[in-house]
Amino acid sequence: MSETKPTRLERIETAGGAEVAVISVDHPPLNLFDQALLDSLAADIAALTAEPPRAVLLRADGKVVSGGVDVHVFEGLSVAEGAQLWRTLFAGVIHPIEALPCPVVFAAHGLTLTAAFEIALACDIILAAPKARFGLVETVVGLTPSMGGPQRLAERAGSGRARELVMTADLYAAATLADWGVVNAVHDDVDTAARALVERLADGPTRAHAATKKIIEAWRSGGVAQADSVTPEVSGELFATADLRGAVQSFLTNGPGKASYTGR
Repeated sequence: MSETKPTRLERIETAGGAEVAVISVDHPPLNLFDQALLDSLAADIAALTAEPPRAVLLRADGKVVSGGVDVHVFEGLSVAEGAQLWRTLFAGVIHPIEALPCPVVFAAHGLTLTAAFEIALACDIILAAPKARFGLVETVVGLTPSMGGPQRLAERAGSGRARELVMTADLYAAATLADWGVVNAVHDDVDTAARALVERLADGPTRAHAATKKIIEAWRSGGVAQADSVTPEVSGELFATADLRGAVQSFLTNGPGKASYTGR
């Protein structure tokens, strides 16, 4: 564990020279989301917002991804303070993750509870190890998940599955959530697979990936009609990028799949 922070932010380069950021939760023994961890994660995400890489990996060290939230965070809060807690977490963690102009991958190697699961659902792609288990178990303290988990779970798996998972507070295997469309893929060595994926994405057309996120965000807020309304401008802007111009010429000269990208 870092001497000063319960998270670790690393910026590394792919073989092709693209920058990848890796945020690792390292807060033994259970990576519980106490105030220190929440603040540290928010600071790391703010740093990525200020200087975005070309892909991000969120992961954790230790036996589990997270045993959940330190319940002391909730102790003694008033109604107003409780509401403000969630506003702060949306503003500092969930929404900035979704707004990053690059792909964000979450790797779950083990137990992933409450806040960690909700953060995973804010990422673009979730990968899991076969032994990983997921749960939104806030009902054990009389809460409902309030960092966006239920609605993002409903988006991926349907409202019926979201109600089931939240209301039962059961634990669900990675394979089950892959069947539901919540987890994108299950890998025996999830950390290696996740790092390979983020490097591949980072080496790709970053501006196009950002455009994809904008179009899907428009769909999330207003459906197909809203997405259609923003697509011409969002996609049209790509014609000013060096990546698109270079890739078109590469395709015409050398055929598909041979272009290289710089993120510009």
